[in-house]
Amino acid sequence: MDALRRLVERAYCRWSGSPRLTYYNKLNKTQFLPYAELLEIQAQRLGELLRYVYNNNVFYRDRFDQAGICPSDISTAEDLVKLPILTKEDVRQNTAQMISHGFDMKLLQAAKTGGSTGKSLNLYFTEECSELRNACARRHDCWSGWQPGEPIAACWGNPKFPKTLKEKLKFALLQPYIFLDTMHVDKASVEDFLSQWRKVKPTLLYGHAHSLYLLAQSIRQYGLQAPRLTGILSTSMMLIPSERKIIEDVFGVKVTDRYGCEEVSLIASECEQHQGMHLNIEHLVIEFLREDGTPASPGGPGKIVVTDLMNMAMPFIRYQVEDVGVPSDRVCSCGRGLPLMEHVTGRVADFLVKPDGSKVAGVSLIENTLTHFAGIVQMQIVQNALDRVDLNIVRSEDYTEKTADSLKKYFENIFSSNALIELNYVERIPSEKSGKYRFSICRV
Repeated sequence: MDALRRLVERAYCRWSGSPRLTYYNKLNKTQFLPYAELLEIQAQRLGELLRYVYNNNVFYRDRFDQAGICPSDISTAEDLVKLPILTKEDVRQNTAQMISHGFDMKLLQAAKTGGSTGKSLNLYFTEECSELRNACARRHDCWSGWQPGEPIAACWGNPKFPKTLKEKLKFALLQPYIFLDTMHVDKASVEDFLSQWRKVKPTLLYGHAHSLYLLAQSIRQYGLQAPRLTGILSTSMMLIPSERKIIEDVFGVKVTDRYGCEEVSLIASECEQHQGMHLNIEHLVIEFLREDGTPASPGGPGKIVVTDLMNMAMPFIRYQVEDVGVPSDRVCSCGRGLPLMEHVTGRVADFLVKPDGSKVAGVSLIENTLTHFAGIVQMQIVQNALDRVDLNIVRSEDYTEKTADSLKKYFENIFSSNALIELNYVERIPSEKSGKYRFSICRV
């Protein structure tokens, strides 16, 4: 059946003129090019992008002019520092102006970010750009062990189930999915999900990192039989080590962690060696910047700034994603030329503030508490003031007053002995509308 789906997809791509499969086959070859050759591909695409926007995009022409430069002044990725950072607020205020000449916004594909940190963004791109991104995502999906045409099981918030006959045929003939709606996870929904699994037999489990953890935890809690699968793909939010361990223990398969965002699609992904996350430099220029704007050193955290080389309709050049990651100078043993980053340490908005003004990654505090304190199933940190931290805690049976006292002392040592540490006991940590979870929230 999987082979039949691949034949149907080839016929569909020929009929529709989609470049997806041709480009996917090309990417499977270029991933093993030497790093220097991949940099040449990146530099060529960067030059084409910059020349294009200078001649066809009012917003970026103004940016070049205000910086007193022209495209020929930028010959390498390192030269991009001559252009200003693009913020989310810049995008919100200039969405229409960011559309290049010759593109009608009404005819472009549209998407919207989730707006989990406050406000959403409206995004636009061509169908060709979407297909090129899909081809790239497929290449990285295959690093998990999954093969095109094999069914997929997805843990997602508010999943888009097929409704029309056309959508149902597409699911059945091109890419069958089953869904666990992570907005409603209980024993009945998990049992129904596993029942669908036995019928459809997906080989890949895909979803938000924390949603995969909730599924694994539910299977263990209810004494259910974990299904057999080839790969697990974690995406859309940070995968913390303690949750990765539980997922891998329950399913008996290593998790392939992936990182990206709606604005520019896939940024980095683990391969089958799990030695870091390969950067998608064929599609993006990825910078890691310190607070002063200088490049972060390998092993040191830096704000992630990306330039999308594929979206000419609504270009994103030096876009600050508002995540923090750690670049790497290590080389993966898989043989791919794509460079590595170590991991993502969290979103800028989720870093908590100490009284001295320094910051600490909320997700690191979560990982430390889950690892060292007994009786905590889930926890969320909410900092409402420099001296006020609320801990929303889902307890297990071995949670004791000793744990509560130890938690308070731990967070007082982090923030201040005078800080108010409130422990709130809840049955579950609510997810956002997208189904994602926020481990920490800073309101300072």
